[in-house]
Parts: sequence; C-alpha cells; structure tokens
Amino acid sequence: MIKIIVDAMGGDNAPYSTVAGAVQALAADKEIHLVLTGRQAEIEGELKKYSFDKTRLEIVDCPDVIDMNDIPTEAVKRKQSSLMQAYWMLKKEEDLCALVTAGSTGATIVGGQLILGRIRGIKRPALCPAIPNTRGGVTLLLDCGANAECKPVMLCQFALLGSAYAKAGFGINNPKVGLLNNGTEEHKGDPLRQETFKYMSQMEGIDFIGNVEGRDIMIGDCDVVVADGFSGNVALKSMEGCGKLVLGVLKKELSSSLSSKIGYLFIRKAIKRMRGQLDFDKMGGALLLGLKKPVIKSHGSSKPETIKNSIINAANIYRGKLVPAVEELLSTADLDNLTEQTDEV
Repeated sequence: MIKIIVDAMGGDNAPYSTVAGAVQALAADKEIHLVLTGRQAEIEGELKKYSFDKTRLEIVDCPDVIDMNDIPTEAVKRKQSSLMQAYWMLKKEEDLCALVTAGSTGATIVGGQLILGRIRGIKRPALCPAIPNTRGGVTLLLDCGANAECKPVMLCQFALLGSAYAKAGFGINNPKVGLLNNGTEEHKGDPLRQETFKYMSQMEGIDFIGNVEGRDIMIGDCDVVVADGFSGNVALKSMEGCGKLVLGVLKKELSSSLSSKIGYLFIRKAIKRMRGQLDFDKMGGALLLGLKKPVIKSHGSSKPETIKNSIINAANIYRGKLVPAVEELLSTADLDNLTEQTDEV
C-alpha cells in the first residue's frame, strides 16, 4: 500500500478537481490509498458523484484554507488549514509516503521547510517540473520558483537533486546535467553562473555537460537543467506560453476556411499526438525536491487529470526510492569543501 495525502482544498477548482482527480487515481493505481484533508462536508458532497473503493480513501476534517492572498509565513502559524494539517500528518506518520497540493506555492515551500524538513545536508528545496522534450521524454528543470536568489553551492545541490530524480523517477541511468545560461561557452554568464560552472565541472556524482541555453530545455540533449528560481520560473512560463500560442494559432488557422477544415480531417491524429507531446500537465505538478518526503505542487488551476497524474507520479517517486537516492548522491559528492568555498562567493 502506498499512502498519499492530498490537500483537497488547495487550488482554484477545489474541491471539485482534487476530489475528481483523487477518484481517478484510485482507479488507475490499485496500490494507492488516499487521505484527503479539508472541509469534510464539501469533500463528501463531491465524493457522492463517484463510485470508488471506499476502503482506500479517508477524510481528515480541516476548517481553514490558505488562499493566494495569505502571507505564507503567517498562514502557516495561525491557520488550521488543509495544507498545514497535511504537512503535520506527513511528518508524524511513518506510513504516509507523499503529499500532493495545488494550493499556495509560497505556503507549500514554507510548510515543507518549517514542518516536514529538508534532507540532511540540503540547503534549500527546489521546485522541479518535468518538461516534455522532442526526444519523447522529459527534461527536469530546477529551480522554478522556490529560490529567486541562489549561491553556487545551492545550484550544485540542485544538480544532485535533479540527477537523483531522473534516476528514481524516470529510469535515466546516467542523466546529463546542464547549467542554464545565456550561451554555451564556458566564460558566459554572470559571476554566479561562472562560479557554478567551475564547481560543477569538478563534482562527483553528476554527468555535467556544461552550459545550455533556454531552447535546449525542450530540444537539446540534456536530462536535467539547473537554474536559479527566478531564471527557471521565467523559462518555464515562457515555454508554457509558447505551447499555448502554437496550439492556439494552429486551431485558428485550421478553422479559417473550408479547405482548412477538410485538411484537418486528414491530420487530426497527428494534431492530437502533438497536443499530447506539448501537454505540460501530463506529469502532474512540480516536485519540491530536497524534503524528507516527496511533495508535489500542482498548478492552482489544475484539472482533475492533472491531480490524478500528480498522485500517480508521487506514488512512482516513492517506489523509485528518491530520498535514499538523494542521500546516496550527497555522500558521494564532496560538498563540504565546496560549501566553504562558495559561502564566500
């Protein structure tokens, strides 16, 4: 049994999307057992719409919800919310394996650090989504918003975290790691990127291939792309917007004339495959890497399928033993000396 806790009140469409996604996940993976935290009456009202295995789902009643206007550090302390209750249960109960939420990103990050805690040796957790690429797989991009300002040692740790995730979550035996920069040459970038390049080139435990550019995230030969949270978030949002633009323009042009509509009949299967390849939600949310247990943060606007995929991904990450993999990589990479050097940068 893989027991996963879901913040049922997190997100713009909660509890409809979270409950529907939870029911879909139960049907898709028979090993999963779910705990939903939130307003019990509302959750039960949504559950009445579905048939599911009631022995594999339980509800924990929580009166409060952290919304997007709350200050995360204050909300964590004063609200008896569905998200914070989920974190406390995840910390205290050994049989709980992971957490899925579509709630406030800030509160998810703060709760993860203050309540659940980081893996020993990790300075900061990093948000890591799986980006579809032209090779038919995914590229892991981290950080995407948890840490706007970083030191070189943090980026080096992100490289280790991403490598462990690629191995445990996607079966990539020797993931290639690149540093997001404004050019591929060794001398490119600001002092942070230049210092990080120097240290990553000497690190054990990763296959560092050098600097990569934004376009390489989706079309390059790289499995893990490391960035500070500001740059990574801008890159992620740009790619999401580009994907929507391409699909929107294509839809408009294919419906612009009779001949276009007829032509669509011959290529609709190819269009469907393309939409699937550009679907950022098929892997669910972004993994908050570096915590003692897996935590997946989905978009606030997540649909039921996204929540379902996030839950299934959380189960697969647990099966892949991600946290032990991170601890093993930390033991092989000599970061103690690196920490002393980079703390001075």
